[in-house]
Amino acid sequence: MANAGLPDPARTPLVLTVPGLNNSGPDHWQTRWEQQRSDCQRVELGMWDRPHRNTWVNQLNLAIGQAGRPVVLAAHSLGCLAVAWWAQLERPGPDSNVLGALLVAPPEVDFFPLDERIAPFAPTPAEPLSFPSILVASQNDPFMGYRTSRRLARSWGSNFADAGRVGHINAESGLDDWPFGQFLLQQLLRRFVHAEVPRVRSLPGLAQPPQVEIAL
Repeated sequence: MANAGLPDPARTPLVLTVPGLNNSGPDHWQTRWEQQRSDCQRVELGMWDRPHRNTWVNQLNLAIGQAGRPVVLAAHSLGCLAVAWWAQLERPGPDSNVLGALLVAPPEVDFFPLDERIAPFAPTPAEPLSFPSILVASQNDPFMGYRTSRRLARSWGSNFADAGRVGHINAESGLDDWPFGQFLLQQLLRRFVHAEVPRVRSLPGLAQPPQVEIAL
């Protein structure tokens, strides 16, 4: 008999991190989350230094299917485009186990991308996502302008969060565990009644948090 005091693992959401170009190194917030959270694991997309769009979409689809439980995606940079293309190609319906997505610093791929290796992910899908999402942008991200990020959030039907002036929101941004990102992730996880969500013990640096537009 199952212990009524314990969460049902089959209903507890799994956080799947979806890195971008060149994968996420040891100082990246995605890697730190994977090390600190028991509910978090990486999607191995492969071909990290020369990404192939359909391969990434297929690998993401495989990871979602193999999770065997509800999933929240935490994507960074080109990983956000992989999520958007997965949503467009797979057309997840109401019975999908993808409950939501945190989409951090998606790059510009349509017009003069900063790195030519991300150009094959163009055009950027413009259809609204079929699941709740939060798009997080930096005011000085070299890979996508701030106004373009806001327009993309509207296209995808995503709530928008301003991370401040922190570059590409990666290891070079010096975010450590990125408490603000964990706060946003909590907003997605807490929507689900059956989720046993790990508490964020403290949010240093959030006494005056960046602008957040969330209406989940």
